Amino acid sequence: MLMSPTLPADTGLTLMQRLDEIAQFSEGGPGVTRRPFTEEHRRANKMITAWMQRAGLEVHIDAAGTLVGRKAAAPGAKTLLIGSHQDTIRQGGRYDGIFGIALPILVLESLRERTLPYAVEVLAFADEEGVRFPTALMGPRALAGTFDSANLLKTDKDGVSLAAALSGFGGDPDGIAAARRDPDDLLGYLEMHIEQGPVLESLGLPVGIVTAICGIERWTVELTGQAAHAGTTPMDLRRDAFAGAAEAALEVESYCRATDGLVGIVASVSLLPNVPNAIPGQATFSIELRASEDSIREAAGAVISDAVETISARRGLECRLTRTYAQNAVPCDPGLRGALARSLIQSGCCPHRLMSGATHDASAMADLCPVAMLFTRCRDGLSHHPDEAITAEDAQASAECLAGFLQTLDPD
Repeated sequence: MLMSPTLPADTGLTLMQRLDEIAQFSEGGPGVTRRPFTEEHRRANKMITAWMQRAGLEVHIDAAGTLVGRKAAAPGAKTLLIGSHQDTIRQGGRYDGIFGIALPILVLESLRERTLPYAVEVLAFADEEGVRFPTALMGPRALAGTFDSANLLKTDKDGVSLAAALSGFGGDPDGIAAARRDPDDLLGYLEMHIEQGPVLESLGLPVGIVTAICGIERWTVELTGQAAHAGTTPMDLRRDAFAGAAEAALEVESYCRATDGLVGIVASVSLLPNVPNAIPGQATFSIELRASEDSIREAAGAVISDAVETISARRGLECRLTRTYAQNAVPCDPGLRGALARSLIQSGCCPHRLMSGATHDASAMADLCPVAMLFTRCRDGLSHHPDEAITAEDAQASAECLAGFLQTLDPD
């Protein structure tokens, strides 16, 4: 049996130190705030460039502002893409996104003298979170040829257009269409990411293999009853819109708890008249459903919408349901998943498989090539928060898995 290569024992610790260093490139306030095409982004890219060069990678910025580091191979060899995003939400953590950039660079630094039968590119995407501009995933969509050029006209809160910000950063808005990659040249795309959830921690596992990036659908529900005096209207004569919304929320929770692979939530609730002494005459709320299989999600949407209408009719409420958003699930490639599993087994780790409940750059890269993801355990499942945390030991396990994967992946 092939054994996973051994990296330096302090690889995980070195990675943690690098992530601490790059976290300093942040706007003020708690946690890390790094928006695309800002001075903080520029300084982060300078550090990432130094890491890439230390690993012997050829570095450039593409038309969409993605920083690319390439480990070349023999002419005609295919390319494996590995990447994630360097930007954060406001007051986010220091591992979300940037972990999946720093880790592969450090592993490739350790493998600098090893020849691989394929090229490797590490991609540091500029804008996954959509915090500065009302768009996201520009980097992977440019590579996949699915970027909508109309987004270049969108502006931030200061009136700066995406096109202007990108040009000032060294990108080329006019060249984005030509940045599309040929899928025949690629082996696939791998993204290393913190889990952003509590599953791995609950199982006592350092890493896990993602089976699919969930599909998502959202509904807006408007229930209309009758506003009335809360003290003078008997309980059996009320048409309380909020009571109907509360029952609907419990129905969503109950159905999702009973259905494997499905999560859901009722949120964004608004009431009218929303005062303490009046029965709510109107309740508007959202329902969001996520599942790794679209058939499960779509069935849930049908069952839950029927249930909300039934609840409304029984309570004498008018019901208006609108599905406002739907995004299909993205399955991860079985071949790449198998290679990750073999590497984990060879390094003594359990190849646990789990769904990604969040969207990632990989979801857009799936329009270009096969994708895979490896999750790393995070403390308390916490992410998008200043207290986001991982351990050097888990970082080491993730690095060992990637090193084994790179050296055993079959390019044919």
